[in-house]
Amino acid sequence: MAVAATARFLTGFLPSIVAEVSVALLLGVIVSALVGDRLASLTPGVAFASQRLLRLGIVLLGARLSLGEIARIGLPATGIIIVTMAASFAIVLLVSRIVRVEGRLAVLIAVGSAVCGNTAIVATAPVIGARAREVAYAVATITLFGTLAVFLYPAIGRAIGLTQPSFGLWAGVAVHDTSQVIATSAAFGPEALDVATVVKLIRNALMAPVLLLIATVWASRVAAPIGSARPWIWRAIPLFVLGFLALAALRTIGVIDASQAGVLDTVARSLILVALSAVGLSIHVGELRETSWRPLAVGFAVALVIGLGSIVGIVSLGLGSGIGH
Repeated sequence: MAVAATARFLTGFLPSIVAEVSVALLLGVIVSALVGDRLASLTPGVAFASQRLLRLGIVLLGARLSLGEIARIGLPATGIIIVTMAASFAIVLLVSRIVRVEGRLAVLIAVGSAVCGNTAIVATAPVIGARAREVAYAVATITLFGTLAVFLYPAIGRAIGLTQPSFGLWAGVAVHDTSQVIATSAAFGPEALDVATVVKLIRNALMAPVLLLIATVWASRVAAPIGSARPWIWRAIPLFVLGFLALAALRTIGVIDASQAGVLDTVARSLILVALSAVGLSIHVGELRETSWRPLAVGFAVALVIGLGSIVGIVSLGLGSGIGH
């Protein structure tokens, strides 16, 4: 809370293009780097804020949109979402072979890049029997490049004159973790946030079928049954996606009116600010330094190719023009 409040206060003295969510994330990282292990007693609270409060904030964002608006955003975006996810897997697996990254770690980086960041990594680990160090390397890789996107994407978007819907689509398909997508798009503008949230939640909703596919392919490789993986697969279904849709449905039928939606939006933004402060506090710079260069090379390759490829596709095909409010 203190980090979030400080970020909101400091943002008032900064240029208008500097978003408070970006300041909150950066301030959290700085505090974590300076204080280090002395934050250990706050770990449960930081985890609660970075996960539960973020998801609650996303659910409340559903009141900003009607189901019709969600359909106008989601349906045209589905194609590029699937293409981008498939390309992410292909790039990670190809580069992993070149730099000799072990198979389980490659799968973790691939699913983290393609689907929903660190949540996908944690959900996939037991399905493929990943070791703790492999999970740590994958999380560090996704955290590093996703966090860089929070600060680089808005600057690039403004430099090339992206519209808010186009930027939201770009952030939604190319940035890794849900928290990173929310921070990146919120820094660009409210319509970008709406588009990016819908696009990212579609990616999140694909977690269960992607896990099932991974479990099937992995079982065929190691000659193991997939039955033990099924509980983990269904546990990966993101329930906050359903909450987001439920509030959008209430807005659509008029149970939530415009003034109430405004109140919920204010609450959502405050929750997200606190959550992103906690995300910053949970980033340990020392752990990033200890990560081997090989997974970082894979993470850099997929972040670069998907980031560039998706924005070229969005701009050249005009994919952002048909979505948004």
